[in-house]
Amino acid sequence: MEETGTFTAFHGQKQIVQGALETVLPGLRAWTEKHGESELLCFEDRTGRQVDFDLQGVTAERAGPGRPKLGVVSREVSLLPRHWEWLQDQPSGASAALRRLVDQARNVPENRERLARAAAGRFLTAMAGNLPGYEEASRVLYAGDRKKFRTLVAEWPADIRNCAERLAWGN
Repeated sequence: MEETGTFTAFHGQKQIVQGALETVLPGLRAWTEKHGESELLCFEDRTGRQVDFDLQGVTAERAGPGRPKLGVVSREVSLLPRHWEWLQDQPSGASAALRRLVDQARNVPENRERLARAAAGRFLTAMAGNLPGYEEASRVLYAGDRKKFRTLVAEWPADIRNCAERLAWGN
């Protein structure tokens, strides 16, 4: 699964466009100009979560703490005093230490695999929840049984099947 922020858009069961935001947005705009916005779903590939884009080109300004141009959002973290003490002693400050810890955890292969399957699972819930064999395919997806998953989804629409496999196993 790619880390660069890719997206996949569908109209019904047909994939329209997949790629980086600068590829997906023009593709979606062209699609909606020609066909309208009905039954249009877009997913963030890293998380499998459904996202909505303003295809009219108007972007809302976000106010508040953080560094919006860098994608930084201020959030609250609850820690015990001993955790805050440890963070205060870290080079570059608490935020940098937390970012390093999160990045280290994300790079553990088991975590990457678990997150990839969770992303594929979210995608499947939205796109394949009514398809035959969905429940069993979900179970084997989370169990990591790629061969059985392929067998169970063989009759599904190709674009849904291929996207789920790409999200879960990076192909």
